[in-house]
Amino acid sequence: MELRLASAQDIDAWMALVEQVREAFPGLETSEAMAEHRATVLNFMRNSAAVCAAEGERILGALLFSKENSMLCFLAVDPACRRQHIAQKLVSFMLTQMEEEKDITVTTYREGDPNGAAARAFYKHLGFSEGRLGEEFGCPVQEFILKRPAAGQR
Repeated sequence: MELRLASAQDIDAWMALVEQVREAFPGLETSEAMAEHRATVLNFMRNSAAVCAAEGERILGALLFSKENSMLCFLAVDPACRRQHIAQKLVSFMLTQMEEEKDITVTTYREGDPNGAAARAFYKHLGFSEGRLGEEFGCPVQEFILKRPAAGQR
Protein backbone atom coordinates (compact mmCIF):
# COMPACT_ATOMS: atom_id res chain seq x y z
CA MET A 1 0.00 0.00 0.00
CA GLU A 2 1.24 3.46 -0.94
CA LEU A 3 0.28 6.70 0.82
CA ARG A 4 0.55 9.76 -1.38
CA LEU A 5 -1.02 12.98 -2.54
CA ALA A 6 -3.70 12.07 -5.07
CA SER A 7 -3.81 13.55 -8.56
CA ALA A 8 -6.44 13.90 -11.28
CA GLN A 9 -5.45 10.52 -12.75
CA ASP A 10 -6.79 8.95 -9.52
CA ILE A 11 -10.28 10.44 -9.86
CA ASP A 12 -12.09 7.39 -11.27
CA ALA A 13 -10.67 5.03 -8.62
CA TRP A 14 -11.34 7.67 -5.94
CA MET A 15 -14.97 8.01 -7.00
CA ALA A 16 -15.35 4.20 -7.11
CA LEU A 17 -14.46 4.23 -3.39
CA VAL A 18 -16.85 7.13 -2.70
CA GLU A 19 -19.61 5.20 -4.48
CA GLN A 20 -19.12 2.31 -2.02
CA VAL A 21 -19.45 4.53 1.07
CA ARG A 22 -21.72 7.36 -0.10
CA GLU A 23 -24.66 6.30 2.10
CA ALA A 24 -22.54 7.20 5.14
CA PHE A 25 -22.05 10.80 3.94
CA PRO A 26 -24.89 13.32 3.94
CA GLY A 27 -24.99 15.32 0.73
CA LEU A 28 -24.00 12.47 -1.62
CA GLU A 29 -27.48 11.01 -2.15
CA THR A 30 -28.07 12.01 -5.79
CA SER A 31 -26.13 11.63 -9.02
CA GLU A 32 -25.95 15.44 -9.22
CA ALA A 33 -24.41 15.53 -5.73
CA MET A 34 -21.89 12.88 -6.76
CA ALA A 35 -20.96 14.89 -9.87
CA GLU A 36 -20.49 17.96 -7.68
CA HIS A 37 -18.37 15.92 -5.25
CA ARG A 38 -16.21 14.71 -8.15
CA ALA A 39 -15.57 18.34 -9.18
CA THR A 40 -14.76 19.21 -5.57
CA VAL A 41 -12.32 16.31 -5.28
CA LEU A 42 -10.57 17.37 -8.50
CA ASN A 43 -10.19 20.87 -7.05
CA PHE A 44 -8.66 19.45 -3.85
CA MET A 45 -6.32 17.32 -5.99
CA ARG A 46 -5.18 20.39 -7.96
CA ASN A 47 -4.44 22.11 -4.64
CA SER A 48 -2.41 19.16 -3.28
CA ALA A 49 -5.04 18.66 -0.57
CA ALA A 50 -6.13 15.09 -1.37
CA VAL A 51 -4.38 12.08 0.15
CA CYS A 52 -4.94 8.49 -0.88
CA ALA A 53 -3.92 5.01 0.18
CA ALA A 54 -3.47 3.12 -3.06
CA GLU A 55 -2.73 -0.42 -4.06
CA GLY A 56 -2.03 -0.47 -7.77
CA GLU A 57 -4.96 1.24 -9.50
CA ARG A 58 -7.28 0.77 -6.50
CA ILE A 59 -7.90 3.48 -3.88
CA LEU A 60 -8.27 1.87 -0.44
CA GLY A 61 -8.59 5.12 1.50
CA ALA A 62 -9.23 8.76 0.66
CA LEU A 63 -8.84 11.99 2.63
CA LEU A 64 -9.50 15.63 1.69
CA PHE A 65 -8.16 18.49 3.80
CA SER A 66 -7.98 22.25 3.86
CA LYS A 67 -4.68 23.86 4.88
CA GLU A 68 -6.35 27.28 4.91
CA ASN A 69 -9.08 26.19 7.34
CA SER A 70 -6.97 23.57 9.21
CA MET A 71 -9.71 21.08 8.52
CA LEU A 72 -10.07 17.42 7.69
CA CYS A 73 -12.90 17.61 5.13
CA PHE A 74 -13.52 14.00 4.04
CA LEU A 75 -12.19 10.60 5.13
CA ALA A 76 -13.26 7.21 3.79
CA VAL A 77 -11.80 3.71 3.74
CA ASP A 78 -12.91 0.82 1.56
CA PRO A 79 -15.21 -1.33 3.74
CA ALA A 80 -13.20 -4.43 2.75
CA CYS A 81 -10.00 -2.80 4.07
CA ARG A 82 -11.14 -1.44 7.42
CA ARG A 83 -9.35 -2.23 10.69
CA GLN A 84 -5.97 -2.07 8.95
CA HIS A 85 -5.07 1.41 10.30
CA ILE A 86 -5.45 2.98 6.85
CA ALA A 87 -7.48 5.92 8.19
CA GLN A 88 -4.90 6.57 10.91
CA LYS A 89 -2.09 6.54 8.31
CA LEU A 90 -4.04 8.97 6.10
CA VAL A 91 -4.56 11.37 9.02
CA SER A 92 -0.86 11.14 9.97
CA PHE A 93 0.11 11.94 6.38
CA MET A 94 -2.32 14.88 6.33
CA LEU A 95 -0.78 16.28 9.52
CA THR A 96 2.61 16.49 7.77
CA GLN A 97 0.98 18.80 5.21
CA MET A 98 -0.60 21.14 7.78
CA GLU A 99 0.84 24.03 9.77
CA GLU A 100 2.23 22.43 12.93
CA GLU A 101 0.84 24.85 15.51
CA LYS A 102 -2.72 25.09 14.17
CA ASP A 103 -5.51 23.00 15.68
CA ILE A 104 -7.27 20.67 13.23
CA THR A 105 -11.05 20.35 13.06
CA VAL A 106 -13.36 17.75 11.55
CA THR A 107 -17.11 17.27 11.74
CA THR A 108 -18.96 13.99 12.11
CA TYR A 109 -22.30 12.71 13.24
CA ARG A 110 -23.49 13.67 16.71
CA GLU A 111 -23.39 11.33 19.67
CA GLY A 112 -26.26 8.88 19.58
CA ASP A 113 -26.36 8.66 15.78
CA PRO A 114 -25.35 5.07 14.89
CA ASN A 115 -23.77 6.32 11.63
CA GLY A 116 -21.17 8.20 13.66
CA ALA A 117 -20.22 5.69 16.35
CA ALA A 118 -17.08 4.38 14.60
CA ALA A 119 -15.94 7.80 13.38
CA ARG A 120 -16.40 9.41 16.81
CA ALA A 121 -14.44 6.61 18.50
CA PHE A 122 -11.71 6.90 15.84
CA TYR A 123 -11.28 10.66 16.22
CA LYS A 124 -11.23 10.40 20.02
CA HIS A 125 -8.58 7.66 19.74
CA LEU A 126 -6.42 10.08 17.71
CA GLY A 127 -6.74 12.76 20.39
CA PHE A 128 -9.55 14.88 18.97
CA SER A 129 -11.96 16.32 21.52
CA GLU A 130 -15.63 17.18 21.13
CA GLY A 131 -16.47 20.72 20.07
CA ARG A 132 -19.50 22.68 18.98
CA LEU A 133 -22.67 21.24 17.52
CA GLY A 134 -23.79 22.23 14.04
CA GLU A 135 -25.53 21.10 10.89
CA GLU A 136 -24.19 20.13 7.46
CA PHE A 137 -26.27 19.03 4.46
CA GLY A 138 -29.32 19.07 6.73
CA CYS A 139 -27.69 16.59 9.12
CA PRO A 140 -26.90 17.30 12.80
CA VAL A 141 -23.11 17.13 13.28
CA GLN A 142 -20.47 17.80 15.90
CA GLU A 143 -17.07 19.34 15.43
CA PHE A 144 -14.04 17.52 16.78
CA ILE A 145 -10.80 19.41 17.46
CA LEU A 146 -7.22 18.13 17.53
CA LYS A 147 -5.29 20.56 19.74
CA ARG A 148 -1.73 21.04 18.51
CA PRO A 149 1.01 22.46 20.73
CA ALA A 150 2.43 25.89 19.94
CA ALA A 151 5.98 25.99 18.59
CA GLY A 152 7.51 26.56 22.05
CA GLN A 153 5.55 23.71 23.66
CA ARG A 154 6.77 20.75 21.56
